[in-house]
Amino acid sequence: MRIFVRWFIIFIALILAAWIVPGITVQGTTSAWFAYAVMAVVLGLVNVFIKPLLKLLSCGCIAVTFGLFLIVINAFVLWLSAWICTTFLGIGVEVTIWGAVVGSIVVSLVSWLLDRFVTDKK
Repeated sequence: MRIFVRWFIIFIALILAAWIVPGITVQGTTSAWFAYAVMAVVLGLVNVFIKPLLKLLSCGCIAVTFGLFLIVINAFVLWLSAWICTTFLGIGVEVTIWGAVVGSIVVSLVSWLLDRFVTDKK
């Protein structure tokens, strides 16, 4: 159940980011809801498997910039997820560079807020 809740939180965060940030768009013939749902799955998988490796490899940059380099990592993860969706899955999610930066901040904030209010802490 927790996995579904996390997926739904990312799904809502992506929809809000695409609504707020002009650099994130869905193109093609697929339904926007389906595209955001698939993007949420891909983003969740990239966050689980690739993001920890990126954090480990760039821990020096993260320390020097007092954590601000995490914005770059989050932007890259968002862009990479959109690229995977477009290239391998045929879901037309387009994310520009600045859209990825601002979108990653929006997705992170919305995910954090929804996670604080939705999930139970046992």
